[in-house]
Amino acid sequence: MRRFALSNLRDYGMGKRACEDKIIEECHYLTDVLKNFGGEAFDTTQPINYAVSNIICSLVYGSRFEYDDPEFTYMVDRTDKLIRLLGTPSVQVSVEVLRIFDTLKQQKKVFFKGLKETFNPQMCRGLVDAFLVRQQQQKGSGITDSHFHSENLLMTVIHLFTAGTGTTATTLRWGLMFMAKYPKIQDQVQEEISRVIGTRQVQVEDRKNLPFTDAVIHETQRLANIVPMALPHKTSEDITFQGYVIEKGTTVYPLLTSVLYDETEWEKPHSFHPAHFLDEDGKFVKRDAFMPFSAGRRACLGESLARMELFLFFTTLLHNFRFTPPPGIKEEDLGLSPRIGLTLSPSPHKLCAVSCL
Repeated sequence: MRRFALSNLRDYGMGKRACEDKIIEECHYLTDVLKNFGGEAFDTTQPINYAVSNIICSLVYGSRFEYDDPEFTYMVDRTDKLIRLLGTPSVQVSVEVLRIFDTLKQQKKVFFKGLKETFNPQMCRGLVDAFLVRQQQQKGSGITDSHFHSENLLMTVIHLFTAGTGTTATTLRWGLMFMAKYPKIQDQVQEEISRVIGTRQVQVEDRKNLPFTDAVIHETQRLANIVPMALPHKTSEDITFQGYVIEKGTTVYPLLTSVLYDETEWEKPHSFHPAHFLDEDGKFVKRDAFMPFSAGRRACLGESLARMELFLFFTTLLHNFRFTPPPGIKEEDLGLSPRIGLTLSPSPHKLCAVSCL
């Protein structure tokens, strides 16, 4: 399923120009939504979640949704709540998690039904159509133990939405909050974007000419540390590590926070310090200890997509808006203590997005 998902997401544009165009289109919808707030304070959660989720929708279903579509908003909001609840050790919460998960499964089945009714194997719209084609092929070949059955389609799509929306959206929300909290850094980002881009739309190829902005995005990922204890892996063979024998098949959790906050690797590990990713000439530098996408051969399947989304959404938003705390709130009052869930998201807060174009 991983190989199938990865190859088909690439076929439908992940990491390519086709996907860049979809993200840029979604950037325009998102900026319109933020402009409608008229500079007044708003919670960034829903608009950012809707924008990021629409990229997954485009790849999986072949189309995006309007931000006021009740089916779409219900799906995204339930997924967001599920991610928050999964980090809470409580029996009552476990019951709620199962209830939400069952609701999401039923909703996905309704989406699948609609796609099947308009399905044309000669014109695949997204990953679901590609799955249905493979399903037909294997049935036609008489394969009886195929992995391409309805339950695997359901779980693959749920995993893609859960992982592909929450992580990127949460990182973007941290980034905007850091900009509001550290206005001098925001000044530098906006100066660089204005100088290099002017009034046109930012594109992925601009990344190499925006080293400070790129450093800010990387530092956001490092300090936000949204998945401090990555998802469990298993050792594929017996291994000796620092004197300990770890047998094949042992469950291992990569503790990413131990690397992202390593005092021997970072000059200011607990501060927001974009210079971590810049050399003395102000050029962007990669760091071996930058590991927000997990580690090993089964690291994040959507890393190339996430990197493209983070760059395009962040630069477009900073190109169009100045982010500030709500009236009466000082920059230092924006707290950086995370809200615990499956990911570490910013604590509830509001920001003002003041148009600057």
